[in-house]
This record gives sequence, C-alpha cells and structure tokens, in this order.
Amino acid sequence: MTASHTKGYTNNLWYYFDMTGKSDGGWPAITTEARPWVRSGDEVASRRALMRARGDYEAAVPAHLARIHVSLAPEVLAMADDASRELTRFDSEIGAITAPFASILLRTESASSSEVENLTSSAKQVALAEIGASGSGNAKLVVANARAMVAALELADHFGVDAIIAMQEALLGESAPHFAGQFRSQQVWIGGGSLSPHAAAFVPPHYERVPELMDDLVEFANRTDVPVLAHAALTHAQFETIHPFSDGNGRTGRALLHSMLRRGGITQNVTVPVSAGLLRDTHAYFDALTAFREGDAGAIVEAVSEAAFLAIRNGRGLVSDLGNVRASWKERVVARTGSAAARLGNVLLRQPVVSAKVVAKELKVSEVAAQGAIDRFMTAGALVSTNNWKRNRIWHAPEVLEALDQFGERSRRSRV
Repeated sequence: MTASHTKGYTNNLWYYFDMTGKSDGGWPAITTEARPWVRSGDEVASRRALMRARGDYEAAVPAHLARIHVSLAPEVLAMADDASRELTRFDSEIGAITAPFASILLRTESASSSEVENLTSSAKQVALAEIGASGSGNAKLVVANARAMVAALELADHFGVDAIIAMQEALLGESAPHFAGQFRSQQVWIGGGSLSPHAAAFVPPHYERVPELMDDLVEFANRTDVPVLAHAALTHAQFETIHPFSDGNGRTGRALLHSMLRRGGITQNVTVPVSAGLLRDTHAYFDALTAFREGDAGAIVEAVSEAAFLAIRNGRGLVSDLGNVRASWKERVVARTGSAAARLGNVLLRQPVVSAKVVAKELKVSEVAAQGAIDRFMTAGALVSTNNWKRNRIWHAPEVLEALDQFGERSRRSRV
C-alpha cells in the first residue's frame, strides 16, 4: 500500500505530501481505503474462495489533478514533442490526399482499440456489420466503437462530463443499454475473478467517489498549461484509474485521448490509429497505467508517444497499400470520368462490402445505375460476390479487405 497523502495549495498549484509533511517531489500515487464487502449469498465457489471473499476490501482513492503541478522528465517531454510533431505531419499528409482515408483510419483505430480489450474481428466481418449484414457480435462492437470515436471527435470542442457520457453511450447504447449513458453504481475491479474484489489486480474507486473525480478530471483536461500529447495521455490514465462506467472504460478512454488530440490541434483531419501502436505490446501499456497509479506519470506519456510512432508507420503502410489498390482499379475498371463506376472506387476504399442499395445511397444514383457500376468492378475482378442470394446480394472488395487485415497483423507483431 502507498503512504497516505494530503494536499496543500501554493503558487496556484496543488502539491502533495505524505503524513510526515515531506513533499513527494513527483506524481501523486493513489491511496486506498477500506470498504465493506457484502456477499449476496448466492455465490457458488469453494469454501476456501468464499472465506477469502469476506470482510473489507481496499478500493483506490486517486488524487485530484485539477491543480496539480505537472512535472515530467526532459526526455519524456522531448519524446512527446517528437511524437506530436510526427502526428501533425501525418495528419497533414493524409488530409491532403483526395481519398476517404479519414474513414478508413477511424475504422482501424476502432478495431485496434477493441482488440486491446480482446474483441477481435476480421475486416470483412466489420464491413458486413457496417451494413447490418454480420452475425458477429465482436464486429458489431467494433462498429459501435467507431460511433464512440465519431462522438469523441464531434464533442472535442464541447468537452465535459456530459460529453464523456455521450461517448460511452454511443459505444454501448445498442449492445448494453442497461450500462450505457450513466456512471456506475457498483464496485468494479480488474482481475482476481468475479467473486469479489479481494484478490483483484486493481480495484478502482468506490462508485460514490466517481462524480467528484470525474468533475476533477474534466477540470484537469480543460487546462491549457500542459503539452497536448502528455496532457491527453495523463487524462487517459486518470480516466482508466477512475473507471467511471460499468463497462466500456478502455474503449471510451482511448476515444477520450483522441478527442483531446483533436481539441489540442495535433490532429485535424484524421484519427491516427494510436491504439494499433498500443496493441503492439499491451502488457507494456497496462504496466504504464499501473506505473501512473504508483506515482510515475512519465510511463504512460512514453507509452502513448511510442504508440504514436508505431501507428504512423503502420498507417502510412495502409495508406500506401490502398493507394496501390486504387491505382490498379483505375487501370482495370473501364469507366467514364464522373460516372457511377468511376466514383465507386472511393466508396469501396472506406466501405469494402456493399449491396446495390448501399452503392445507390452512397453515389446518389438509382439501384439500376449502382448495379451497373458493381458489374464493371466485378468484370475487372475488383469486386467478388459474397453471397448468391437473389435478393439482398452483397459484394466485397478482397484487395481492400486484405490491406486492412495486413494492417491489423502488423499491429500485433513486435516490429512494424
């Protein structure tokens, strides 16, 4: 357990010191408090396990950050500055390309963020889910995560507790409406089994503390005296420490990170798939969150910075692969400039599974004209029939799906 801390106020900044009155000289570690555990009486477990799941448990008490002095090592700040510069450069590069890469990168970020939570799905299943044609529960959750990302970016300039709740509601409104749109009203914990929090790896604060801690988090996030990427990483880590929701905290917290990058001006055009960088080594990511709770703020800033470098390299690879696919289509698909067939290519890059109805809606043409465009791509081998139904036929672009799956595979490898 960490030493108990109290706080004082000087020079408009909060500082923390232990009960001896000695200043920490660093980031405040969480403290803990004993909370009574009341068993339901319906638990099914061994006598030994039931004996362990009784009595008080220890819940985290995170420090308030709204007015804390943020002091990071020069090398950590330099790394974050380098990562910020590369993120802005990548954002500018992709924003200048006349192709729907913003939508593509947002989808890859959503898929990677979901995979951090062990929610995996192929690019094809995700694309099917986007048009309501997938039976995969994980694919549907990835699509919901994309909605949360969109909400996070749209609310970047209106950041507050309501905005954070809206992000989580966009994520879980369909799959878990009983958990969506509200802070938790029960104790949650990470690891240690489902019986009780006594053996957990981490026990977030008691739910009674959540509203006050979230108000403090928003106040901290709205400061303007902390470098943007470091600020986003620290806010993310504090959010994950509070764990304000019954479900969806990890994905909502990573959406929150992107919201802060957008609001801080590091990104304006695209969602850089930072979660794909975190996915490369999830143990290091979770260790950095643990270090944050133990008083090391630099670890999570370094983890997010390194993830940004990895994401940019991987993202450039994806953009290059899809650019090659588009160039190949232009050579193979015979189409008049401005026609439905000529415009279909950009639709397929961001929506690689389509029906005639989807194409008609996207191109604002009749379903007959949409089918004509699909037929041209099929003739060129750029589209393949997904099913053989007489009605509600679906086609997919295998080259795009392969590029997306290769992106995911690179994210999982030790080197990008």
